Amino acid sequence: MARRQARAAGSGRWLPWLGFALLPLAVPPAAAPGGCPSACYCVATPELVQCRYERLEEPPKELPATVHNLSIAGSNLSVLHRAAFAAHPLPDLRLLRLRHDNIQTIEDMALQGLSSLHTLDLSYNPLLSVAAGAFAGAPLLRTLQLNQALLAAPLEEQLALALRNLSLRRLELAGNALWALPAALLPAGLEELDLRNNSLQRLTTTELQSLEAPGLRGLRLTLGANPLSCDCALRPFLAWLRATVSRVSDARNLHCAGPPPLRGTAVLRLRPEGLMCAATEGGEPGRLETASYVFFGIVLALIGIVFLMVLYLNRRGIKRWLHNLREACRDQMEGYHYRYEQDADPRRTSTVGTPGL
Repeated sequence: MARRQARAAGSGRWLPWLGFALLPLAVPPAAAPGGCPSACYCVATPELVQCRYERLEEPPKELPATVHNLSIAGSNLSVLHRAAFAAHPLPDLRLLRLRHDNIQTIEDMALQGLSSLHTLDLSYNPLLSVAAGAFAGAPLLRTLQLNQALLAAPLEEQLALALRNLSLRRLELAGNALWALPAALLPAGLEELDLRNNSLQRLTTTELQSLEAPGLRGLRLTLGANPLSCDCALRPFLAWLRATVSRVSDARNLHCAGPPPLRGTAVLRLRPEGLMCAATEGGEPGRLETASYVFFGIVLALIGIVFLMVLYLNRRGIKRWLHNLREACRDQMEGYHYRYEQDADPRRTSTVGTPGL
């Protein structure tokens, strides 16, 4: 018992020192430079402000002037108005994370005053409208995250206008049910594109050609968790993937979702000649299979036409042959009929039955 008390007393002496050691990391709202919003908490090194699930309807106004990273999650911002973060200058803000905030509309110059912003995360918001100048207030924006943010409405044209004057280096579009490569959203100079967990069955020849444009030759893709259809239409993508495997960071983890015989097979292990043109699940029949059926039908039609022509050209000989066949059958039947009459004659039967007469 005495040993336990001594041990507890020894550990108790360290608690005040431990508290002083952790004190610089947790700054209360009143101690943060420029003040910390009451609905958020601030961390001093590096300067971080997090506002989680406070149901804010607009970005907090009283933010520390030296904040580097700002995260607002689980609120109801709904609309990012013009100069939404310009109540106080935030010259050092580099990362702005706005996840699960029910953002539906982003107005022109919504990021006005964020001259150092490098990364913007708008993932998991039901975006409905994005103004052409939505990101104009952030000239240094290099990373834009829009994961599961394009499900509520088709925004490709609006986003293309909003991104045209930016120098993005990374664009994340995971989980948006995309059926095709969003070529309009790929500005020149883009280095990384995340397309995981979409509805891509393949990249078409046209889409592959767009990736070879002068400003996109260094673009690296991430394509995991897409339902790749491993039929004959995949051959152009398979050839491109093997030739430029370094451009797809998860190339070795890509697997077939169909057809059933190839489900789960690694794409890089496929052989082009082994990709059949059977109808894909929920898709269109393969082009080569359709062409084969058409060709087969044409061949059968030609054979039928040739057969009819032969019959027509030999109609007299066929008629003569049918006449002779009929006469031969008639003679044969008459012979059978004559024998039947002879066998059925009662006089001949009685004569055969009484040989002594």
